[in-house]
Amino acid sequence: MGNLGRLELLKQFTREEPENPFNWYALAIEYLDLDTQESEVNFDKLLENFESYLPTYYTAAHFFTQKEDLKKAKEIYEKGIKLANEMNEIKTLNELKNAYQNFLFEYDFD
Repeated sequence: MGNLGRLELLKQFTREEPENPFNWYALAIEYLDLDTQESEVNFDKLLENFESYLPTYYTAAHFFTQKEDLKKAKEIYEKGIKLANEMNEIKTLNELKNAYQNFLFEYDFD
């Protein structure tokens, strides 16, 4: 199945199950190579409407870093770290902390 076929299928999933954050996450990821503006819309939707969907944070922070929206990326990392800690998701917490430390070092945040 090509990108457009997957894209249409994922859009259908979001219509059928709009309350399922995975559908929006998959759609945001699918759009990464096709339309970054649509990807951003879907990441924003996830961050606003599905705040407890932990997988969003690592990918969204990386996405906004690539867009050079460093302030937003930093906020997303920090929120994701806090959420992973509250949820006691140790593996995700460590991944987010490592990525965040690399981000801080690379972009010279104090």
